[in-house]
Amino acid sequence: MVDGKIRQALETMPKSELHLHIEGTLEPELALTLADRNGVTLPWTDIDGLRAQYEFENLQSFLELYYALMKTLKTKDDFKDLMLAYLTRANANGVRHAEIFFDPQVHVCTNGLDFDMVLDGLLEGLEIGRERFDISGGLILSIVRDMDIDSANRILDMAAPRKTEILGIGLDSAEVGYPPAEFIDQFAQARDFGWHCVAHAGEEGPAAYIRDALNLLHAERIDHGIHIQDDRELLERVARDGVPLTCCPLSNLRLQVVHDMREHPIPRFLHEGVVCTINSDDPAYFGGYAAANYAALADIGMSMEELASLAKNSIDASFASDDRKTQLHAQLATWRTQHGL
Repeated sequence: MVDGKIRQALETMPKSELHLHIEGTLEPELALTLADRNGVTLPWTDIDGLRAQYEFENLQSFLELYYALMKTLKTKDDFKDLMLAYLTRANANGVRHAEIFFDPQVHVCTNGLDFDMVLDGLLEGLEIGRERFDISGGLILSIVRDMDIDSANRILDMAAPRKTEILGIGLDSAEVGYPPAEFIDQFAQARDFGWHCVAHAGEEGPAAYIRDALNLLHAERIDHGIHIQDDRELLERVARDGVPLTCCPLSNLRLQVVHDMREHPIPRFLHEGVVCTINSDDPAYFGGYAAANYAALADIGMSMEELASLAKNSIDASFASDDRKTQLHAQLATWRTQHGL
């Protein structure tokens, strides 16, 4: 385990977070509070009983709990409070810019909520966080790939009048059996909106999904992407073209994508010129926010210099304005000087 001094340094290192599901920041305590507030009956009534559910065999076992707890989110204030709870933790983890996924198909098409209400609550939380913590960022509307494609189309129609308030489109949830080729039309519509395009690929799915996300969806970043190690030609292409991977070490460990952090390919990717970034994915479920993911890599021997280079990548790979990137790079440079790097 890294010592306290290194952990504190990683917590203060300025960084962007580019792979974060806001629903995945729903801590057990807040879930129980929201359930009580909104009259939602959960199978678990105490914190210990709920926490005991947070052991996962694979992605699907995680998603079952994830969607069950999402039912506690009912009102604009719930979404605002969820966002503020995340941004408070992000601030304590050195996150200065965050590009945040949300899953409106589940909230609207499954749980019966109003799209505008969900969006208003999240945006209000973002604005308060910007004022309170100076954390910039935006929302990425994720298509839930294992839901009915008609629901994705309905959500995009709802989003159209507010397209300027949303940063981009993503593609998440159960990967195997739902290849990128099924979502060409939705991503084309998002590009017409002027949105950035990113996609989960190569977590449980094969490297071919990464290639299709690039070729068919015109993804600007690949979320996860660790199975790119199975395709040498693709790895070299991603390195050559500077396509960022938004890697999530603790998530990969908890979902058994890797069985030991020492097996994680991030150090090799970095050595081979791949633009890796470090993120927390669903931190309430996977055991740590941004700084803990950096610390997990320090635990396997990555140097502070290497970790700082990953933080630099996170700024470069973001969709922040050039002026904001300049500010963030200056903050990181100051931090490096303070820590003798």
